[in-house]
Amino acid sequence: MRDTTLRGFTLLELMITVLIVAILGAIAYPSYQAYLARAYRSEAYTALNQWANLQEQYFLDQRRYADDMTSLGAPENPLITEAGHYSVQATATATGFTLTATALGNQLALDSACPALTLSSDGMKGPEDCWR
Repeated sequence: MRDTTLRGFTLLELMITVLIVAILGAIAYPSYQAYLARAYRSEAYTALNQWANLQEQYFLDQRRYADDMTSLGAPENPLITEAGHYSVQATATATGFTLTATALGNQLALDSACPALTLSSDGMKGPEDCWR
């Protein structure tokens, strides 16, 4: 008499399982990449706001805005953010300043919709869609 209690997976069942996992991965991976891009973008927001505050302090002390990051106390110009996803650069005129955070390396590839973020002395943020 044959033993019919043997259990296991057939090749077809295994292939269906692999297909389902591949489909879920194909859906989840782009969402994860978009999440990473937005999360890393917060590094630029923090840096821009921090250095804008230093620009205002510099203006109070010197009666002019700093036209490079080393004048504000940065070790280099342009300044590379702590995690290395952005470089921050300052430009100044007689009446204001603009800080620009430019994506670097992997962040540039992840966040191609927002390769550079700006913050000016009058509070203008650009591009507007990238600051949401």
